[in-house]
Amino acid sequence: MHPHDPVHHHASGGWARARHRIAHLLTPHSHHASDKVDSAMETSAEGMRTLWISLGVLATTAVLQAVVVVLSGSIALLGDTVHNAADALTAVPLGIAFLLGRRAATRRFTYGYGRAEDLAGIVIVLTIAGSAVLAGWAAVDRLLDPRPVAHLPAVAAAAVIGCAGNEWVARYRIRTGRRIGSAALIADGLHARTDGLTSLAVLLGAGGAAIGWRLADPIVGLLITAAILLVLKDAAREVFRRLMDAVDPALVDAAAAALLRVPGVVEVGELRMRWIGHRLRAEVAIVVDGELSVRAAHHVAVEAEHALLHAVPRLTAALVHADPAASAGEPDPHARLAHHAAA
Repeated sequence: MHPHDPVHHHASGGWARARHRIAHLLTPHSHHASDKVDSAMETSAEGMRTLWISLGVLATTAVLQAVVVVLSGSIALLGDTVHNAADALTAVPLGIAFLLGRRAATRRFTYGYGRAEDLAGIVIVLTIAGSAVLAGWAAVDRLLDPRPVAHLPAVAAAAVIGCAGNEWVARYRIRTGRRIGSAALIADGLHARTDGLTSLAVLLGAGGAAIGWRLADPIVGLLITAAILLVLKDAAREVFRRLMDAVDPALVDAAAAALLRVPGVVEVGELRMRWIGHRLRAEVAIVVDGELSVRAAHHVAVEAEHALLHAVPRLTAALVHADPAASAGEPDPHARLAHHAAA
């Protein structure tokens, strides 16, 4: 069977959803690749909007904190500010990735440019690692050469601002990332959330400095560095899984269950799924009655693909191959293919 790329446009809003359901019942689904351009661009536009709004909020937060760092000399606040600035800058590679994802597939890049999001995830991980090195170096330097922290009320206020700004951005990014299926955007949201929590740690450093404990500020700086390393681990694991084509096993189970409910599907053979950017693709072999005509087997495959697209969130394309059920004494045609592949 040949691949099909039907597109299901799920518009927002009550009337739009009702109109979609009516159209879904009255008209067949398009199988033309050009019809999925609007859907892909719509999803990317949502990601871009999230990125630029986050960039504005985090940049404002970082600038306000940087002013206080210059006035106070707080190393803990410096670490928090550097991390906030790095989080804002990660919007740049993600923005580039989303823009590339809008480009149509070519004869060289036949799957399109969705993998650019995975490359952006690598850049984000490297940026987090760099901010951890800088924050740790500054904290160790201040431990070796303790200095007083000035303008402690301003430091405390900057910490609260950093926490509020980062938590808002984290929720916004994670919510959008889950909705559009972007692992890189979710990783960036987790990064922002840790920034918000570490901002609160700056308050501890300010409190210690207020009672005359000079080492409180650099010690909190080291704690912030440790927190950055924790989010680095989580983000790296998420990006690594995406690069290795990992998917949630629950999605595979849902796909298999949906296929088995399709009339004419006797068995589900090989089932593979992978992410390309924030879009999911599937390849599946189904077993049908060996006495079916080619046309009838094709119809079963189309219905199986249709069921997949409805059962698996963010699945945009599926390649369904129909195999006839084996008859007694009939050789398996795939055995020869397996032999060639092994050779």
